[in-house]
Amino acid sequence: MSDHPKPGSLEGLRVLDLSRILAGPTATQLLADLGADVIKVERPGSGDDTRSWGPPFVPSADGSGSDLSAYFLSANRNKRSIAIDLATEDGAALIKRLAAISDVVVENYKPGDLARRGLGYDDLRTIKPDIVWCAISGFGQTGPYADRTGYDFLIQAMGGIMSITGDSDANGGRPVKVGLGIADVMCGMYATVGILAALRHRDRTGEGQYIDLALYDAQVAWLINAATNHLVSGKVPGRIGNRHPNIAPYQTFATADGDIAVAVGNDQQFARFCQAIGIPELINDGRFARNRDRVINIDELDELVTTALRVDTAENWERHLIAAEIPAGRVATVDQVVSNPHTLAREMVVDVHTDEGRTLRLLGNPLKMSATPVRFDRAPPHVDQDREDVLALLGALEKKRQGEEGE
Repeated sequence: MSDHPKPGSLEGLRVLDLSRILAGPTATQLLADLGADVIKVERPGSGDDTRSWGPPFVPSADGSGSDLSAYFLSANRNKRSIAIDLATEDGAALIKRLAAISDVVVENYKPGDLARRGLGYDDLRTIKPDIVWCAISGFGQTGPYADRTGYDFLIQAMGGIMSITGDSDANGGRPVKVGLGIADVMCGMYATVGILAALRHRDRTGEGQYIDLALYDAQVAWLINAATNHLVSGKVPGRIGNRHPNIAPYQTFATADGDIAVAVGNDQQFARFCQAIGIPELINDGRFARNRDRVINIDELDELVTTALRVDTAENWERHLIAAEIPAGRVATVDQVVSNPHTLAREMVVDVHTDEGRTLRLLGNPLKMSATPVRFDRAPPHVDQDREDVLALLGALEKKRQGEEGE
């Protein structure tokens, strides 16, 4: 639970979350961390697809199967769950009632699915004209791929990131995905930005709007300098392992006992780096004098630096390079990251308490806000856990609105 007495930035905002898996839930969890009331609508029985994506699972109190997978926990805190069958008349009517008391709808149904049930944007904005609607899909609502289903792994392949991730062909490498659902997560971030921008517009003008957001588009957008390098030069970027296409040395190196990452960002840092690792003669070597020279001659530089670093341990080199004001750090495993004193000091691992009295350790939120701190008030819910609360809220707000209309 959060100890912050202050309301969140988005206090008073209500989000109807019709999304599942990762992109939509990432966005709605971030909105919930910031204080929004997020009502997560799930399929009766099985709920969000990711509830079954495991192991690992949080054990249930009675030892039976649990619907709280670690995957589900990663993107669903601070939400209330209600199970609704959208295919039934009663279910569709309940969705409309919930939309009427919401500011935002987030959904990731295939294009046209909700509209066929009378629950599309055009249907629900007749009930709530200023609704902000964020539709997340694999390939968007338009274009030749609009009807295709998109999952993170597929989007990484089709969207270019896989082609530049992994060792080079010369080193026997093949295209490799990023080790987690980064296309989904980044899409969720874009969704949050778009929703907040749309709310700003609504608050200024009273007008809601529709946000068409595709995993594919988001993936293309964050090709950033890799794609821009191609657009400028015409050259197709390939896989270069942990090297950087435009900066050197900016990569991992093997030491006596493990790998260390070195991020030399300018020529002055390079000079200090050469001094620190005992090869000062490289400072005035024409092959490495400027960053552009080092990028061109990266193979030779890599060999020389690796030879120098192999004489000591990663821990000792990290200490030595930091003292020389060189950005450097050992390559950490996940267990080392979540137990790192800096991680803990930054509250990037937090304790969240369940209604059953269990404590869950979850990743924290990176936003450190002085006036409206993020909050961790609700553990990720079980399917339909909050039905009574949600229906009570709905009834109270509908009664209040009827009273206001009758005055």
